[in-house]
Amino acid sequence: MAKSLEVEHSKKAFGWAAKDTSGHLSPFQFSRRATGEKDVTFKILYCGICHSDLHMAKNEWGMSTYPLVPGHEIVGVVTEVGSKVQKFRVGDKVGVGCMVGACNSCDSCANELENYCPDMILTYGVKYFDGTITQGGYSDIMVADEHYVVRIPDNLPLDSGAPLLCAGITVYSPLRYYGLDKPGMHVGVVGLGGLGHVAVKFAKAMGVKVTVISTSVNKKKEALEHLGADSFLVSKDQDEMQAAQGTLDGIIDTVSAMHPLLPLIGLLKSQGKLIMVGAPEKPLELPVFPLLMGRKLVGGSCIGSMKETQEMIDFAAKHNITADIEVIPIDYVNTAMERLVKADVRYRFVIDIANTLKSSS
Repeated sequence: MAKSLEVEHSKKAFGWAAKDTSGHLSPFQFSRRATGEKDVTFKILYCGICHSDLHMAKNEWGMSTYPLVPGHEIVGVVTEVGSKVQKFRVGDKVGVGCMVGACNSCDSCANELENYCPDMILTYGVKYFDGTITQGGYSDIMVADEHYVVRIPDNLPLDSGAPLLCAGITVYSPLRYYGLDKPGMHVGVVGLGGLGHVAVKFAKAMGVKVTVISTSVNKKKEALEHLGADSFLVSKDQDEMQAAQGTLDGIIDTVSAMHPLLPLIGLLKSQGKLIMVGAPEKPLELPVFPLLMGRKLVGGSCIGSMKETQEMIDFAAKHNITADIEVIPIDYVNTAMERLVKADVRYRFVIDIANTLKSSS
């Protein structure tokens, strides 16, 4: 009986979805669950476009379920809260990032590391506890358990703050966890895209000296003058790379394309750390000898826990850190995806959901 009531009270939602592996998005009506006792329902105002959205829309990772509404950099304003919700009230500014659920019983969950739960439930494209498929933020409303909702401080702009829920936490978490956040340290950031540009901003706010490492000399002025990096290395320039050998305490590698690790390991001081946050589709070659000779470490990091994500958003608000964005209407989303493939965005697209998503009903 309860189940039929829940269906009866489910909420009509409207968004844009991919219907097949072409990845082309088009208007789509669907249902959100009714607001449960621990749920927060909010009106979506903005949603960032992440590279994952493109991979998932085209099923390039082999895990997509259609129709698929992408989007996991979601911000808006609370419209309804469940009877047992304690942290949020109607009218609060909130966000949802890459996950909306976890098992709550494994070691990772017990240690407040839901992002490493083997049964972590992604914000879109996977099965939720009730058997429905989760749908993301390219839509008008969101319903999520309050544990997976982040409070957005009043002074953080919602549009340029949205990408921090994925790109921001993806670089903030490893800077903190691997101890690359100490003032006076020297950290490299490989790749100056959606992740890289916010990595520079967070590291600088932590008091760290930052060197940007890129294949493109064209990004030098942007890195130094606009983003405030201290130095810039062209990774293809062997003389530059040789001169910088053994100078970095750590490196955050944001690149998702195939690239050699040996030159990066060479930039590290002894006991330096190379942390991978990009996800190349094929395995990279890992030279072991240079790791042994410097007691160097290659590690990884995937988004962050809910506790870390709230900490990251609060830190961003305190230090005025936002993503550099291009705001677009929803009907531009397919063009934006084409431009994303070509890396033709500086540095994150954000969809103006509130002003441009018009229900077809």
